[in-house]
Amino acid sequence: MKLTYARVPAAAAAVALLAVATAACNRGSDSSSGPSDKPTIGIDLPRADSDFWNSYAQYIQQYIPVQGVKALPVSNSQNDVTKLVANVQVLERTGAKAIVMAPQDTGAIASTLDRLAGKNIPVVSVDTRPDKGKVYMVVRADNRAYGTKACEFLGKQLGGKGKVAEFEGDLSSINGRDRSEAFGSCMKQKFPGITVYPLVTNWDGAIASSKLQTLLAQHSDLNGLYMQAGGVFLQPTLALLQQKNLLKPAGQPGHIAIISNDGIPQEFDAIRKGQIDATISQPADLYAKYALYYAKAAATGKTFKPGPTDHDSTIIQLPNGLEDQLPAPVVTKADVDDKSLWGNSISK
Repeated sequence: MKLTYARVPAAAAAVALLAVATAACNRGSDSSSGPSDKPTIGIDLPRADSDFWNSYAQYIQQYIPVQGVKALPVSNSQNDVTKLVANVQVLERTGAKAIVMAPQDTGAIASTLDRLAGKNIPVVSVDTRPDKGKVYMVVRADNRAYGTKACEFLGKQLGGKGKVAEFEGDLSSINGRDRSEAFGSCMKQKFPGITVYPLVTNWDGAIASSKLQTLLAQHSDLNGLYMQAGGVFLQPTLALLQQKNLLKPAGQPGHIAIISNDGIPQEFDAIRKGQIDATISQPADLYAKYALYYAKAAATGKTFKPGPTDHDSTIIQLPNGLEDQLPAPVVTKADVDDKSLWGNSISK
């Protein structure tokens, strides 16, 4: 059956999610729980300093009742793997049958994942793919595609020539590595006339702004920018460019072509104003929806196999589990008002 998912309106989301709760998402087993079954799920949010992750947190709260799970008090590890480990231990002790997390340091969580596996507590990892340690499902978009899409967009915008800054995410994260490697590789292969200046930011807006200021002092003719996470980079970047009188609207001389990642409402507003040119809409709504869907499935004994799903994604096999790669479209001024985009539905 082909399912259609509403983005945010509560009534429509409830209908869609109740349908999902009773239908297999892929070719896996079809032994589903009854509608009255509410397995206890532990949820840890990764941070509260990003508009994207704050939107995800809103969706988590919205989808808990309609997805048919009992959620323990939601914790937030604040981008600190030590806090994540401690929070997970609390969730274990309070009866979690499955745990949803989004480890920002994907290399440091392996021992925790192995310990949970030993206790038969399955883990759904959202947006980030742990380097090691067993996971039941990773709910994530194709982050290498993010880097490639950003490269291709800027390359065409600049006509294959110019200077581009890149705000790299934390390279201890698979997301930062995937986006950076794909962007750099694409630029070298397809647009050798563009010089790329990678700036390591550790997903920190203040660091990104400081490094961009230094780069602009050295290269005042910079004409492109790729921000790997608009949720943390957008506001400090726009403020800096405004301060330096470099925030020229798209189409005017001196405009710096900018593509971002996330798809938050603030990015959409910036696109409408011509301050940035595009973003890649990372599906915060679908991350929350399918994190809870797979957590419930894990707690009730369902299994899945690699292959296409009925929600326009593909499940792939990982060395340590499975990954559902959700779609993430490029958004420009041409389609920024599309009501199906979650960034046009979530409250700011």
